[in-house]
Amino acid sequence: MTARTLHVPRFRLPRNGLANAVALSVLALVGAVVLTTAIRSPLKDDVAWLLYVARKWLEGQRLYEDLVEVNPPLIVWLYAIPAWTAAALNVAPKLVAIPFFTALLLGAAYWSAALLEGRANIFTSKIPVFAAIASLLLGLPGIEFGQREHLLIAACLPYICLYARELDGEAEPRITGTLAGILAGLGCALKPSYLLAIVAIELVAALRGHRVLRAAPIAAFAAAGLYGLSVILFVPAFLEKAVPLAFALYGGTDTPCWEILLQSSRLIFGQAVIILLCWSSNTTLARRSPFKRHLLLGLTAFAVAATIVFVLQGKNWFYHRLPATAATVLALFLWIAAVLPPRLDEAVRNVMSGVKRAHLARLAPVPLVLGALTLFAFADYERLRPWVEAAVEPALSTEVKLERLIRKEHAKTYIAFSEWIALGFPVVNNTGVTWASRFDSMWALKGEIWRARQDGAAPKEWPIRRWVAKDFIANCPDLAVVDTREGINYVSVLIASDAEFATAWSRYHQIAAFDGLRVLKRDATGCAAPKPKQPRLPQLSEASIWYP
Repeated sequence: MTARTLHVPRFRLPRNGLANAVALSVLALVGAVVLTTAIRSPLKDDVAWLLYVARKWLEGQRLYEDLVEVNPPLIVWLYAIPAWTAAALNVAPKLVAIPFFTALLLGAAYWSAALLEGRANIFTSKIPVFAAIASLLLGLPGIEFGQREHLLIAACLPYICLYARELDGEAEPRITGTLAGILAGLGCALKPSYLLAIVAIELVAALRGHRVLRAAPIAAFAAAGLYGLSVILFVPAFLEKAVPLAFALYGGTDTPCWEILLQSSRLIFGQAVIILLCWSSNTTLARRSPFKRHLLLGLTAFAVAATIVFVLQGKNWFYHRLPATAATVLALFLWIAAVLPPRLDEAVRNVMSGVKRAHLARLAPVPLVLGALTLFAFADYERLRPWVEAAVEPALSTEVKLERLIRKEHAKTYIAFSEWIALGFPVVNNTGVTWASRFDSMWALKGEIWRARQDGAAPKEWPIRRWVAKDFIANCPDLAVVDTREGINYVSVLIASDAEFATAWSRYHQIAAFDGLRVLKRDATGCAAPKPKQPRLPQLSEASIWYP
């Protein structure tokens, strides 16, 4: 009796033309959802504040003197491009900023795909690779779209792709290496501590016997160094004022390390998986494609170093995890794409015939990788859902409610007593109202209170209470918002410490309350006009500082 041969239908991947069309269609869909959501929903508070700072800087105000900001100036210089364009076109800043950020991300994704093209079977065509990288860069950050860390990882990807080529034995193209190094160096200069990630991947190269003195790393550190020199020469106020202010007060917003690690459990699990894949001697990448293994190694080293950086920063904010998260997800996708059979019929034969048991053994980590990717997908969904909901019904957002109230009351000046920057920005950006403070929120006042608890007294060189009160009296805002959600009662702190503020505040009465906020309006009299009796300053107990 003749044995029958098992017949399995042959399902082939579509030809390049169709594959490219499918990939671009997916990217177009992701881009449409992200851009529509970003434009219809309130702009992220940090981004809105930096656009405001950039516009004021363009109008002649002095950075770090008239405008209090603790980030290095490169991000302000970069944001000045959409800020100036929006002012010239007389349109809302986000209508220019969102497309501007998108163009930067797409450019970095396309260059990365071009550097990978032809280096392995999964990089045969650059269009699907470009679509995959671009879709991740667009969809991963959610509301944090355009943050410094978001732009940073995009700027570093071409460097990592070129790094993998050089580990694979290719001669470095000098011009390309120089340009990729400059881009990565300036990207890391947005948050200088991330230069540690470049150091980490170069250390991996050195340990594997490869040259460190190449055009790319030299250009990266030269660009970062020249930028640092330009800050010293042209923006000395950053080192003289912003850095000491940050060291003195920024710790008030710190989060314990254990809590940051707990909130980063998905990321840490994903990195544990990719480290395991890098160390495994049985991985398909090690035997069949050294280039893909080198790329996996570069992404892993960058992700681990970026994780160390954000944990040491002590802030439990998701956007600080963006560089590490993006590099980890890309590494997981790379491994999956590299080890799975390129055709469905080959996969079915492997399973049904049992001939290639060694190949099946190499697929053992697949459940771990898919599990990690599933965790990241759920986390991304959790971040995107409220963002999309805010875009579908923008009128329900706190920011839009405040904007409507400001317009209804014809307010010209405005302030919010809250740690939440969003109560000020993008509200100020969208209404054109004058912000009545040199600070973007009450973070510095919180830092002063925290420092006073640490040292027994507030730092004399940073009289934040006096500065906030002085700005309030000088600008005499038409409307003031008090955030009564769990946090510090900043108004009570200021009333108890400044008689002039107490006098000015007595002229405000509540006109609205929503979303845990109280909105107060000033009487017709000005803030500085003295009353017959000076109010007696209350004694402020520790309990009265905090809202219940």
